[in-house]
Parts: sequence; C-alpha cells; structure tokens
Amino acid sequence: MTAPDAHVRGTRTSDYDFDLPPAQIAQLPLPQRDASRLLTVNRATGAIAHRMFSELATIIAPGDALVLNTTKVMRARLLGTRDSGAAAEILLLRPLANGTWEAMVSPGGKLRPGRSVRIADGFDVEIVSLTERRTRIVRLHVEGDVAAAIERHGHIPLPPYIARADTAADAERYQTVYARENGSVAAPTAGLHMTDALLAQLDARGVRRVDVVLHVGAGTFKPVEVEDPALHPMHEERYELSAESARTLNHIRETGNKIWALGTTSARALESAVRADGTFAEARGETRLFVRPPYTFRGVDKLITNFHLPRSTLLMLVAALAGYDLTMRAYGEAVDAGYRFYSYGDAMAII
Repeated sequence: MTAPDAHVRGTRTSDYDFDLPPAQIAQLPLPQRDASRLLTVNRATGAIAHRMFSELATIIAPGDALVLNTTKVMRARLLGTRDSGAAAEILLLRPLANGTWEAMVSPGGKLRPGRSVRIADGFDVEIVSLTERRTRIVRLHVEGDVAAAIERHGHIPLPPYIARADTAADAERYQTVYARENGSVAAPTAGLHMTDALLAQLDARGVRRVDVVLHVGAGTFKPVEVEDPALHPMHEERYELSAESARTLNHIRETGNKIWALGTTSARALESAVRADGTFAEARGETRLFVRPPYTFRGVDKLITNFHLPRSTLLMLVAALAGYDLTMRAYGEAVDAGYRFYSYGDAMAII
C-alpha cells in the first residue's frame, strides 16, 4: 500500500525537469513546414515510433476530427524609447475596455504610471496603472487606426528561447496557414507544421476539420516556479467554440470516431468548453484551466503537439494525456535522437 505522504511521480514540478542540449532548441523554421519529424507515442502499447509530419494524413483515421486553433499572432512587441532616450519595450497582451490594453513592459522599474514610450512619430504608449500581477494597463495614442499602427510598427513576439531578432520571414512562418482571428502573443506551434497541401490530403481522406479559437497569452511561457503545481497561478486566455463546431464534434462522438487536438491550445479550448457528459455546446469566455496529472480528458482523444519546456504547464498537459512515465520516456528518446525542440522544432503525436 502506498504511504499517504509518498510521492506520486508526475505530481511535482521537479518531476518535469529534463536535460536538453542548447543546440536542439530550434532557432529557425525548416524550409518546408511539414518536413519536421513526428514522434508518435502509443498510449495503449507504450510503443514510440519515428515518422514525418508530412505523413499525418496516413495516421488520422477517416471520420475522425482534427481541431485547429485559428487564432492569429499579433505584432504585439512594440520597441521604442523613453523620455530619456533609453530603449523600452511594450508587449501587448490583450485589449481591455475604453481603448486600454494589458501589457508587459521593460524595463519594469522605469515604466511607472504616468510615463510614456515613443514607438514612432504619432504613436506613443502611455503607462496608466500597475496590475496585481505586475503587468501594466496602457493606452495607445495613435494618429489614425490603432490596429493599422500596431501592424505597421509592431514586431512578431518570438519566444524568449529564440535568441535573435524577428525577421520578415517570421511574419509568415510564426503563423499558421489557417490563422484568422487576431489576438495571440504566441503561436499555436503544433499548427506551424501544417500546409495547405496537407490539409487537402486530410480533407480527401475524410478527416473532419473543426475550428476553435484560443488566444495564446504570454503566460504560456511562464515556468511553474512552485514545487506544488496546484499553487501555480494560470493567466486567463480567451477562447471560443462556435455552435457549428460543437455540432460537428457531437456528431463525431455519436459515430464513435475520435477527436484530435492539433496543439495544446486546441486541447485547452476543447477541455474548457466540453460539458460533463462529454458533449459540446457553443461556448466562449476566459479559461484558466490547468491540465495536469491526474486529469480525465472529456473533449480530447488524441493530441498532436510540439516539444515543450521543462517545468511548463504544457508539458504537464501532455503527461496528463499520455501518462507521466511514457511522456518522459518519449522526451528522453527525442533528445537522444536529435529532435528539434520548442516553437520552430519537431512534433509528437499521442495516439
């Protein structure tokens, strides 16, 4: 019998440490989106296989649903100068009421309420107030259309482990080919591997495409800093499941087919929207859902995802579906086999 205070593997943050050679952190995308590798993990047998993402249409069965997060990455990183002439940075997180935004700023100690940052001629950011979680409420002062000014002067917010400035190529490649709704500060990275041709192959095979929206926030990069994951504060993220998507998913359930989430963001949207009986209805709102072991999935059967950082909430989500031991064994094999990690890296499928 397990002692009451025994450590259950996968329930502590330190369980999700792993060693990764820095050279395996992908700094650039591959020339072809679907040329990435795909590590497949079979939950029933524990078997791990090495495939290519371009083979995805042979892995998903006809009649199954593939759920895509159609969020679009904003040019949310604004680079400018303070009144002193020193450099400053504003990362827009989400729009709020009365034309204000929640944002992260740097340097935080210098950008107190009342200060401003000049982004360009006719484009200034005013620091309005400080939030409880140390972000800022800011107001954009723009001559003309605000969205157009952000698009013109903003930068693609590459994640912090990509150690370079964004380029013109990132504006296309750090965006899925099916992105539509503007609102994310990070890409739903499993979808970066998808191409129009591969989507056409899936359509021809009879795989049902289902759209959801979850606008990815900066909290996706925040490591879990407490040993008990239950104490980790999750940032809210806006999501939406349309009535049409809900009907399609319910049909998939009724016919006994499977629901595949393309990415952890699609998975979180589905698990936030699914009802207790496993059915779906139109839903929208903000979610702080933290999926970690032990967790029973009701909306997702299978998952395609990139490789995630140690101690991250996303790695814990993967372990909740695949099982902790199998997940960490798969990560160890991916490291040993030289897989490319994180946003521009390779992918894995939990089947």
